[in-house]
Amino acid sequence: MPNMGILYVVPTPVGNLEDITARALRVLREADLVLAEDTRTSGLLLHHFDISRPMMSFHKFNEHQVVTSLVRRLQAGECMALVSDAGTPGISDPGYLIVREAVKAGVEVQTLPGATAFVPALVTSGLPCDKFCFEGFLPQKKGRQSRLEQLRTEQRTMVFYESPHRVVKCLEQMAEVFGGERQVAVVREISKVHEECRRGTLTEVAEYFRVTEPRGEFVIVVAGAEELESLRGLKGSKGSGVQGFLDEPSGRAERRGLMENTEKKISKYQRKQLEKGE
Repeated sequence: MPNMGILYVVPTPVGNLEDITARALRVLREADLVLAEDTRTSGLLLHHFDISRPMMSFHKFNEHQVVTSLVRRLQAGECMALVSDAGTPGISDPGYLIVREAVKAGVEVQTLPGATAFVPALVTSGLPCDKFCFEGFLPQKKGRQSRLEQLRTEQRTMVFYESPHRVVKCLEQMAEVFGGERQVAVVREISKVHEECRRGTLTEVAEYFRVTEPRGEFVIVVAGAEELESLRGLKGSKGSGVQGFLDEPSGRAERRGLMENTEKKISKYQRKQLEKGE
């Protein structure tokens, strides 16, 4: 039985073609087959770097139909390079399915480090990037509002992708749910000639793009909820529980509120153990 091939996941530039790595170019030159989200787009990239390899369309409309045959070819010894139109396959682009099936079949998967849009946007934003959550594209219609509601008390920095014709509406919805004063950085056309980062509150940045026509691809980086703001999002009536703690001034009142809330959660047996000092 021949040695199995390798599935290479190859990031391609999101803007400036100089962002491609030497390793990515080598893998593309040596691959038996290049799986492309759009062969026309990837064909231009390969032509630019004087690479001529067999190509095959692999996208969300055909991946379920062709993935089994592709995995069989990998098992038979072919090496394939998976690319999307821009960035890293699998990050809001096709890729997850074939990676999952290749792993199940025992095929080696190597993902090359390289270009992706959300990492430079996150770092450029000036918002905390030690902990963050990547949300990608929000649901276009059904579930959009409810997803934002779920994220209202998220304390980590949040990263979203958005198209130009929906970015204003998206910022307005975020302002409505998160509060208009929440800090945001909107980065567009990353690594391209007209790259721009607009920082401010959700209200301010939404107003800017209402006046200035949004163009290009957008990454929206939103500050997480502050700790007290997150607690306010929890259910509770005024004067009791979490809300009561928040409404108290400070010092002894805060401690008293916490103790009262905690006591309710301790069983009679546990309370006796505490009184005994055990």
